Amino acid sequence: MDQLMFAQENWERVQAVANTFGRSGKLLLQSDRVLVGEGTLVKQGRKKQQPKAFFLFNDVLAYGGVVLNGRWHKKLQIIPLEDVLLEDLEDGVRMKNQWLIRTPRKSFYVSAASYEEKRAWIEHIEECKDRVLQSGGRRSTLDFASTWIPDQASAICMRCASKFTKTHRRHHCRKCGFLVCGPCSRKRALITHIDSAKQLRVCRTCYLSLGAADEVQDSTRQRWDSAGKSDEDELEECSEEEEEEPEFRVEEEDPSRWMDSCSLYIYIRPEHIRPQS
Repeated sequence: MDQLMFAQENWERVQAVANTFGRSGKLLLQSDRVLVGEGTLVKQGRKKQQPKAFFLFNDVLAYGGVVLNGRWHKKLQIIPLEDVLLEDLEDGVRMKNQWLIRTPRKSFYVSAASYEEKRAWIEHIEECKDRVLQSGGRRSTLDFASTWIPDQASAICMRCASKFTKTHRRHHCRKCGFLVCGPCSRKRALITHIDSAKQLRVCRTCYLSLGAADEVQDSTRQRWDSAGKSDEDELEECSEEEEEEPEFRVEEEDPSRWMDSCSLYIYIRPEHIRPQS
């Protein structure tokens, strides 16, 4: 009876989470998936810090943007727990109770509302990951993505030291995460643990360290060698950056103001597993 009650209640919780993501939420619907905990964390983005809704399941960590807190979320991201590596961090100037979530495709900083919440998230993620590995789950042997340096962290290119302006724009090397200018990041290379099919923007230093072959020759890259770039070139360049915005719109915000209205971490089932018969 306990097993049946738990299975029904858990399935209703998983469905409720999936429904908040609309169509993409269907990816969360697996019969053996157990919702362990949920809450809101502040995630460091390239432009600013934003609250994200996080959901810990017995096999994956999922998160997305908050549209209506507890009712509607967007841009669902699902990370298999065997691909997660956590690194505890000391408090920073702008982020308290923070830690680093590393994955092969993306690595980023998050912070909780309190030290107790931070410890709960880290301990429960590690426990669930251990259970996945003990049950025969694959252990990730891939490299982990570098964290991107936030835009406001540097006013100059971290390779050539040229100053960023509205026309001399910031970009991110996908290998090292440094802020670099366009001329210092003309190279493209495969970084297979991020994208095995598409060549990604890298700085000169990382291009050499990757042992990349000849630079990919296409019309866009050839035009970069000329004095200027067309509007089409600029649009293509912008599409490769996440949430590209004009340089003068960098916002200074205190993320602690979100914490009063955000849902705190809820630890749903300490056992992490179905009750034993």
